Amino acid sequence: MTGIVLWSDNVNAGKHPDAITLEYRYCGYNDVVGPDATYDYTKIDQMLDEIAERNHQAVLRFYFCYVGKPTTVPEFIRARSDYEETIGTSERKTTHFCDWSNQALQDFTLDFYTKFAKRYDNDPRIAFLQTGFGLWAEFHIYDGPREIGKTFPSKDYQAKFLKHMDKQFTQLPWSISVDAADNDYTPLEENPELLALNFGVFDDSFLCKSHPKVNAMNWKTLGATRWKRQPGGGEFSYYNRNDQKNALAKDGPNGVSFEEAAKQFHITYMIGNDQSRHSTVDRITSAGMATGYRFRVTEAAVKNDELRLNVTNEGVAPLYRDAFFAAGNKRSATSLKGLLPGQSAVCSISDVTAQDLKQITIQSDAILPTQSIQFSADL
Repeated sequence: MTGIVLWSDNVNAGKHPDAITLEYRYCGYNDVVGPDATYDYTKIDQMLDEIAERNHQAVLRFYFCYVGKPTTVPEFIRARSDYEETIGTSERKTTHFCDWSNQALQDFTLDFYTKFAKRYDNDPRIAFLQTGFGLWAEFHIYDGPREIGKTFPSKDYQAKFLKHMDKQFTQLPWSISVDAADNDYTPLEENPELLALNFGVFDDSFLCKSHPKVNAMNWKTLGATRWKRQPGGGEFSYYNRNDQKNALAKDGPNGVSFEEAAKQFHITYMIGNDQSRHSTVDRITSAGMATGYRFRVTEAAVKNDELRLNVTNEGVAPLYRDAFFAAGNKRSATSLKGLLPGQSAVCSISDVTAQDLKQITIQSDAILPTQSIQFSADL
């Protein structure tokens, strides 16, 4: 549930399965919902199974609009007489934009995530879900016809959507773009009720040159301490070739190393698909280890039949799903979820036997049965 992320169609995701733990995939809404409005999750399940076979979990992002493509609005909505999409130009490519004035589209989007959460909220094949509106679901139409309430959802509807997402997902962490901090697009800025919702954030131009003046301000607007309860992720900047080529260089592409930035923004995962061309496997691995949580057992003692472990988080972010130290198959009642960097906790396990003590592990129902959460100990 941490580290550098490759796209699921990157051949290197399977060649070096231990260098990464996560794979990214864009998903269209019409990948699930057919022309007759029926839901079929076959494509999603097949993709999740393929990723799991490589001992990885998925990071999914559902999108409606993509530069140079039709929308992924299901055909049963597009065929309605009261639904009218806008065809415009973005990045000099013919691009289709949704009709967010249409009630059927609004209702469908809420219903989609109700059904998706019911099916996948506890599915260990998925680590993180990303969602949003606009181009690439990144909460902007920076190039193309932008009309709030038409090509982009109204602020009232966005508030309704965000509250709906918060109610549906109780386990699977879901995130929106840091660009959602832009008051021109969204209702989030200075809205305590919406900012209190349990969404994480993803930054799709991490380490770009303007990051300290633009992106960093968006992180702050959406909640400087949000990382303590929900994950921060993103993707290395594609503003220019240098951003990708030097993303994992010693001083990064613009004078800040990835490790330094990961610590500053408490990054849990970062999409770096091109790093399989620009960086070595060892460098991708070490960069991934600089993200997320890192547990160390600093003391272990057995008294009578109780094992007590002192555990410290030496990482840059907490773990966002429940995980428990275990002796044999006996788990501690204390979850490691939410243990902040630099904080320690005592994990006690009762009724342990000599046989139990031969196998001390961290167990979690939120990871694949084939995965394990490692920890450090030198006692």
